[in-house]
Amino acid sequence: MKVKGIVSEEKVTLPEMRSVLLRVESERIAAEKEMSYEFRRSIEHANQLAKTSPEKSRELVTELSKLEKMKPEIAYRIANIMPKTRDEVRAIFAKERFTLSPEEIDTIIELVTTHF
Repeated sequence: MKVKGIVSEEKVTLPEMRSVLLRVESERIAAEKEMSYEFRRSIEHANQLAKTSPEKSRELVTELSKLEKMKPEIAYRIANIMPKTRDEVRAIFAKERFTLSPEEIDTIIELVTTHF
């Protein structure tokens, strides 16, 4: 598949991407078009890893963005991974130049569980 140019760019969570892929899949099925291997694998990947609804994942990103040390990229990463333990949260923040306090980690885990 050749890409000629980028029309627009925006960050989306994995559940949001899954809903877009499923919409495109239904359009292709209705039009009786063949789906490429890459497209089928993308749908399979999104189905296996999306753990919540698109609305809940977007709400989670919004709530996470309000936290003090939260960068947008990390908020989207957390919404995609949905970490359940402190170690998983620490792994997401491993490359950052700061460490989170146990209270901050617990706040993140609490937000994730409420949006699961």
